[in-house]
Amino acid sequence: MCRATPRSAPSRGLLPGQLQLYRTHGHPRFRRFLDSNPTMTLLESSIRRTLEILIPKINAQRSQSYQPIVIGITGLQGSGKSTWAAGIVDALSNYYNLHAIAVSLDDFYKTHDDLMERREKDPQNKLYRTRGQPGTHDEKLAHGFFQGIKDWDVASTKEVRIPSFDKSRYNGEGDRAPREEWPVCQKKPDIVVFEGWCVGFKALPEAELRSKVENAEARVDENDLESITTLADHRLVDLLEVNQYLKKYNNTFMGPQHLDFFIHLDTDDLRNVYKWRLQQEHAMIKKKGTGMTDEAVRTFVRGYMPSYELYLDGLRQGFFEAGTERQVRAVMNVERGVEKIEVI
Repeated sequence: MCRATPRSAPSRGLLPGQLQLYRTHGHPRFRRFLDSNPTMTLLESSIRRTLEILIPKINAQRSQSYQPIVIGITGLQGSGKSTWAAGIVDALSNYYNLHAIAVSLDDFYKTHDDLMERREKDPQNKLYRTRGQPGTHDEKLAHGFFQGIKDWDVASTKEVRIPSFDKSRYNGEGDRAPREEWPVCQKKPDIVVFEGWCVGFKALPEAELRSKVENAEARVDENDLESITTLADHRLVDLLEVNQYLKKYNNTFMGPQHLDFFIHLDTDDLRNVYKWRLQQEHAMIKKKGTGMTDEAVRTFVRGYMPSYELYLDGLRQGFFEAGTERQVRAVMNVERGVEKIEVI
């Protein structure tokens, strides 16, 4: 099994309604609270509906291959992708008798020194002032982890360490945790749930990227604090650099050839992202007494908007080849309720 201390829901700034997904044998302290709030089963129900679509396909693939199955999951900021990942692992373990683990793209960040070197390399590049964008992760580390999982049966050792990034270090700038603190997976997983905000994004041809930027520049409203048209905030050369790093990610560990199935938490109104993230921050402030201002939250979200503008259309059209039906798109409303589930 994997010896890992689960991240408790409150420590990740989750809304109370999201705690339903932590109703597991490993989290008994939440049971009385959850049992007194029956409406919270709606989120769990959405996860079960999603898995009911994928499970027959998962079982069919498992009957043909002994390699662990990798399920990618991505969601807009504030959509609850980490909560979904935890809930999927819980459901796979408790309802389908599958050994599942969750891995976050965040845990493959570069070391603090490398992140600072990336930031100082070009101070004018606003996209790299903080961690998060393609280019701030260690693609070799990520590739090595997933390769180790795939090679489990032929490897000389029977355990794989799951990289861990400590976001509290260096006053919130973060650093990779010491290797001896990484969780150890001592049993071959049946399923690896791989979550991250840009998992599923595919690099664009340069001409297409340039065209998207030119079209966006014609729609700029500088007075819109919750704009969903932000490409003009950044230099073309910086957007092209992120795109080039994303291409590396696609090749080494995050492209369609590396994942088996995919879950996309989406919305038909991209402005909901601001509302979701503000709700999360207000909940954290209420709990801990401190957090980002509304203005800081909006600035934070705007840092992710360029990639949504560039890559969401491609993901909505399909991460895998057309007709494979290996991707599920859960479309959320402003309250993060799932209005419809599509198979792509």
